[in-house]
Amino acid sequence: MNGLTGAYVPGGSFLHRLPTGAKLLALAVSCTALLLSPPVVLAGAVAAVALLYVVSGVGAAAAWAQIRPVRWFAVVLFGMQFALVGLPGAVSSTLRVVLAVALAGLVTLTTRTADMMAFLERCFAPARFVGLDPFRLSLLLSLTLRSVPVVAGLATRVREAQRARGTERSLRAFAVPLVVSALRHADTLGEALSARGLDD
Repeated sequence: MNGLTGAYVPGGSFLHRLPTGAKLLALAVSCTALLLSPPVVLAGAVAAVALLYVVSGVGAAAAWAQIRPVRWFAVVLFGMQFALVGLPGAVSSTLRVVLAVALAGLVTLTTRTADMMAFLERCFAPARFVGLDPFRLSLLLSLTLRSVPVVAGLATRVREAQRARGTERSLRAFAVPLVVSALRHADTLGEALSARGLDD
């Protein structure tokens, strides 16, 4: 269970060796820079992110898995921005979102779940003064992040089943199985946490 895709890729790159805190700080700075940078800089940002993926050695399949869950959102965002501000603005806005997701995915691909949770637990340490458990807070955040790719994967499977049945245009045929599958996953996760003494 790790990050956005739940798939930590072992490796010896400098990204794997960087401390978790340094990676998260770099992610925050990079995403802020993407938002503030002029459109002309984004081409260089695309090249930089691609180079980071190559250097990390996580592989093309893992890289695509980071972008795949947001591909349709990117298409919709591009269409809306194109209608509102034209082609240059649509390209810039869509690239910013996709690059931010790609960078976040790279952090999770090169960071072990245990390291991420340990760092978050240290960050949440002051919460003890108000009666909150830092470990449970870090676990909650990790599970929240983990739910994103899980739901995306469920949606993909439901959509494929729709195509097989010839009902891909039915919203109900998509929404009902997706909600049921998500609830089943939540029940399974709850049982697993309960078995580990985290049921309260």
